[in-house]
Amino acid sequence: MLKQQVSTRWSAPSWARLERALIDTLNEAALEFVQRYARNDGTLRWRTEWPGMDGSDDPYEGFQNFPLLYALGGSEDVDRIARFLWESITWQWTEYGQIYREFDAYYDWMHHGEGSLLFYFFALADPSTLKDRQRALRFANFYTGHDEETPNYDIEKKMMRAPINGSRGPRWVHTAEDWCTHRDVLDHYPPPFEDIPGVDGPTCPWSDDAVYAAILERINQRMARGDVPLNLISTSLVAHAYLYMGDDRYRQHVLDYLAAWMTRAEANGGILPDNIGPSGEIGECMDGKWWGGYYGWRWPHGAFNLIEASLIAGSNALLLDGKPGHLQLVRSQLDLLGDLGREENGQWMVPHKHGDAGWYQYQSMNPTYPIYIWYLTMDREDARRIDRLVSDLEYPMEPTARVGKGNIGNTAPWYQYITGKNPGYPEQILLKNFELVAERMRQIRADDTAPDTWDIHHWQELNPVVCEGLVQLTMGAPMHIYHGGLLHAVLRYYDADQQRPGLPSDVGALVENIDDDSVTVQLVNLDPIRQHNIIVQSGAFGEHRIESITLRDENGDLVQSAKVGAKWVQLDIDPASGIRAELKLSRYVNQPSYETPFCERDAYSALIQPRRV
Repeated sequence: MLKQQVSTRWSAPSWARLERALIDTLNEAALEFVQRYARNDGTLRWRTEWPGMDGSDDPYEGFQNFPLLYALGGSEDVDRIARFLWESITWQWTEYGQIYREFDAYYDWMHHGEGSLLFYFFALADPSTLKDRQRALRFANFYTGHDEETPNYDIEKKMMRAPINGSRGPRWVHTAEDWCTHRDVLDHYPPPFEDIPGVDGPTCPWSDDAVYAAILERINQRMARGDVPLNLISTSLVAHAYLYMGDDRYRQHVLDYLAAWMTRAEANGGILPDNIGPSGEIGECMDGKWWGGYYGWRWPHGAFNLIEASLIAGSNALLLDGKPGHLQLVRSQLDLLGDLGREENGQWMVPHKHGDAGWYQYQSMNPTYPIYIWYLTMDREDARRIDRLVSDLEYPMEPTARVGKGNIGNTAPWYQYITGKNPGYPEQILLKNFELVAERMRQIRADDTAPDTWDIHHWQELNPVVCEGLVQLTMGAPMHIYHGGLLHAVLRYYDADQQRPGLPSDVGALVENIDDDSVTVQLVNLDPIRQHNIIVQSGAFGEHRIESITLRDENGDLVQSAKVGAKWVQLDIDPASGIRAELKLSRYVNQPSYETPFCERDAYSALIQPRRV
C-alpha cells in the first residue's frame, strides 16, 4: 500500500471541529438512548405481547445507525451495544411470534428492507464476525431458491412466489390476525381496491369489520400470489452475502432477477407492471391489469415504491457487475413519468398513481431518486434528467432538521453543495444535525409515558444518532435509500494505527468535488500533538481503484503526486496539518467486498457446517 507523509500546516476549519464534536455527541447520545429504552439484557422495554405481521422491522430501525456511526469513526461501545441489541431484539420478537430462524417470518420487502439496515451496517463495522457472515448466507438463501424450507424464489421462472414472504416462505393466505395491528393506521389510506362494497371515498375504513372482511377476500384472490416489483429490494440481502463471500451465484441472482423485471417492463410497453401471477403472466390475478398489485402503481403509495425498488436493485447490480446499464429500468420509469407530466404553477408535476381511469395524483418528483442515479454513474445524461424532472422549487439550498425515517432528509441541498452551488453547506448540515440531536434528547428525557402505551415506531422516532451530515461530507455520498438500500459511497476510511474502520480521532474529512473519474477531499488533523495515520478506500466496498493521488496545500499549491493503482492509499498526517487530496479513479473495476486493509476474505474464520442426517 502506498504511504504518503503529510506535513503541511493547515488552519483548523470549523467544519472539521463540528464533525469531531458531532461524533463525540452521538457517542454519548446513543448510550443514553439505549439506557432509557432497553433493559440490561438488551430487550426493549415494551409490551408483553404483539400480534400480527407488522412491526418486527421497527425495533431494528430504532438503532440502525449505531454500527454506521462506528464505521464513520464513532466509539467501539456503540458498535458493541448495537450487536447486543440485535441479538436481544431478535430473541424478543421471536418470542412474540413474528421472527423465525432469526429473520422476519413473513412481511413485504419495504419492511424487510427497513429492518435489514442494522444488519447490513454490521459488515461495514467488522466483516470478520462469524455470526454475521453465517446469518447473511442463510438469509440470502431464503431468496435465491437454495433453502428447501423457505421456497420464496422460483429459480426457473426467476420470480418470487408471493408479495408477502420471509423465513417461513411465501404467505399465500392473509388472515385477519395478520393485519390486526395496522387497521387503524390504514383507515387513513386510500382503498386497496376500487370495488370494495360501501367504500367510495378517498380513504378506506379497515376498522369496519365488514369492510375488513371484503378487503381480505380480495387480497387473497388478487394480491397474495405471484411477484411484485417491491421484491426487487431483496437483492440487497443477496448482494450483502456476495460482499461477504464473493460467491458468484449471489451475484448472478441479482443480475438475473433484475433482468427478469426489465423483460416484463419491455413486454408491457415499457411500463413496469406491478403484479405477476403464479405462472409468470402479467395481470394474471388482476383480470389482465398491469396495475393494482401489492405496493404497486395504485396502492398504497404509488410510483415511489416502484422507483425505489428498481433503483435499489439497479444500484446493487451496478455494484456487482460494473455496468451502468443495470440502472436502465429505474431510468425508464422516471422518464415515463416525466413524459406524462404537466406544468402547474411553475412546477413540473408527474403522475404517481394509475388506476382503472388512468394516471392520477400529479405531484412534484422527489429529487432524491434522479440525484442518486447521477451519483452512481456521474453521467451527464443522468444529470440532465434531474433538471428535466425536478423544478427549481424542489431544490432547497438550506438543510433542514425536519427529516424523515433514518434521520434522512437533505439529499437535495447536498446535491447543490457537491455541484458547487452552496459552499456553506458543510457547516449548515452539521449544525442542523446538532439541532436534531438536541431535540431528540429533550424528547427522550421528557418521556414519562408507560411502555405498554408506546407505538411500535416509538424507538425509531426518537433515535438521536444522526449520521446524514457525516456520511455526506466525509464519504461524499447521499444517505442510502431507506427502504433497504446499501450505502453506496465514493470514499471510506480506516484508522491505520488502531486497525479499525472510520476516521482516526481528531481527523476531519470533507469531500469537495466528485466527477466521473476523480474525487477531491480535504483531510485535516486537528490534534496539535499526535500524528494520525489514515487509510483512504475508494468505494464503500472497494469497487473503485485509485490510479493516482495529487496532494495540495491550503493555498492550492502542489505538494506531491504519485501513482497508486490500488483501492487503498495511506496518508500519515502530522499534528495540526492537513492536505487536499485529488484522487484519480477508475470506477467499478474491482470486485466489491467487505474486506478491510486489516482483514481480507482469506483470513475470515471458516463457516460452521450443520449436521447432515
